Amino acid sequence: MKYMLLIYSDENAWTEAEREHCYAESTELCDELASRGQYLGASPLQPVATATSVRIREGKRFVSDGPFAETREQLGGFYMIHAQDLDEAIGIAARIPAVRKGTVEIRPVVELPALPKQLTAAL
Repeated sequence: MKYMLLIYSDENAWTEAEREHCYAESTELCDELASRGQYLGASPLQPVATATSVRIREGKRFVSDGPFAETREQLGGFYMIHAQDLDEAIGIAARIPAVRKGTVEIRPVVELPALPKQLTAAL
């Protein structure tokens, strides 16, 4: 089963050195997951100040700067993995370095047959 692991933390809680160390550890984890055929994708996100939210209400489009939710923690990145079950996904989520300062939300992915099967190299 595919799982999306969403990484939430206060982006201001990280020093630049901590962030770079987190990226290095995350890359090691991705390499390990890839060697086991579990890695489907991962990436940190730009700061929340670069976010744009789009909503459609009563047929009208509303675009606003920033994230939709007002929270103390922001969505900072993601992993897309393949895991046998939720327990295995939890084990992987517990190894994501950012979990030490934030939260990793695990969401099973709904696989729609009409969607393309793989991300392209252009992404």
